[in-house]
Amino acid sequence: MRSVTTAGFRKAYQALPASVKKKAKDAYKRWKKDPFHVSLNFKQIHNTLPIFSVRIGLSYRALGRKEKNTLIWFWIGSHEDYNNLIKQI
Repeated sequence: MRSVTTAGFRKAYQALPASVKKKAKDAYKRWKKDPFHVSLNFKQIHNTLPIFSVRIGLSYRALGRKEKNTLIWFWIGSHEDYNNLIKQI
């Protein structure tokens, strides 16, 4: 599966602590090899919209929208912010 990021994702990524950036890079490398690796908990989080979530350690998540064979990563942040965001989707 192809993967791209939005400007908003890149801006949010840059604001993350260095330790979380490293976890995000490691999670991305793992996702590229095997999107459904158990540690990533990669899953569709909406019943009708193609919105997917991936775990970045215990405290962070990233969200992407699948369009054909491309995942467009549009958000990355804390698990708490993730919980608030997905309530709005």
